[in-house]
Amino acid sequence: MSIQNKDEPHRRHFENNICAFHIGNGFILSVAHNLNTEAKLFKSIDNGIFLTDIFPYLNPEQAQLFEACYPLDISTGKRYWNNTNANDFQLVIDTLKQINFDTRWKTMMERSICKPYLVIQFKNNVFYNKAELNAHFNANTFFAEPRINRYTFLIEVELVEAFYNEDIALYKMVNTPQAIIDVIPSLEIDYTILEDNQENYYFLQSSPTSEIGKLLNKAQIEGFTEHFAIFQESIGGNYTLEGLRYLIKGYFRFGSSGAPYVVYDSKTNTFKVNAIQSEACPIQLSINNQSEGNYQYVNAIASPLQVIQQRLEKHLN
Repeated sequence: MSIQNKDEPHRRHFENNICAFHIGNGFILSVAHNLNTEAKLFKSIDNGIFLTDIFPYLNPEQAQLFEACYPLDISTGKRYWNNTNANDFQLVIDTLKQINFDTRWKTMMERSICKPYLVIQFKNNVFYNKAELNAHFNANTFFAEPRINRYTFLIEVELVEAFYNEDIALYKMVNTPQAIIDVIPSLEIDYTILEDNQENYYFLQSSPTSEIGKLLNKAQIEGFTEHFAIFQESIGGNYTLEGLRYLIKGYFRFGSSGAPYVVYDSKTNTFKVNAIQSEACPIQLSINNQSEGNYQYVNAIASPLQVIQQRLEKHLN
């Protein structure tokens, strides 16, 4: 997730959640499409960025609005959102768009307006049942969440490379002791392009809006596509999502982008990750002789990791 004001619990804000998984030695894989979506608004901003990249482009009325919505905290040198008026909320969004202020999540991370973190949760308050590892966390990176009966641990990551065409992003844990990295389960990669009769294929998914929780379910490779879709991107310019994809038949949930497809290796008695959930695949049907708006999401599109093998191994090795 992208977190704003991580070290200020009363101001901490979580957004832009996406599924991810560990492939060893602190490297994390997820999808890339969420990086170019726009936050539209920020909860806080460094006063220096405000004075150079926002304030000079505001007219007097807009400047007054921003001064009221983002008062300066001299002790931190940051401006924090402090407004409950829905109309002002939309006015700020519209103004940021008008002055072309870039609120894409990747840019917000580059400017340290937010930072990406791996969120790991347990029912008990001990990190992977190893009490000695709790010493590596503090009040800003470890806290109870009674509402969901969980204890949350935060691990800082940074973006290593985004493979936008293939919709895959590589992150790496940073500022994290090796003892923490070593205990986090990881998946070895199987770069094979599997046949469509693969029997031991599963999808390990989670979704923030589902009551099922985490789920390991049977997945079926139904076919292969030479994918082509245009990602609408108003700031950096549209780009294409393209290349080899699996067409997957099997249960999946919205919000599970970035989750791994795993194949069971009977020789080693282990699961290996083979592909990553990219997007839902809408199949348009005709209902009452009407096609418009009649979409049934019965398939998913997954990116085989083989499509980035050489570029990925360059980082892993």
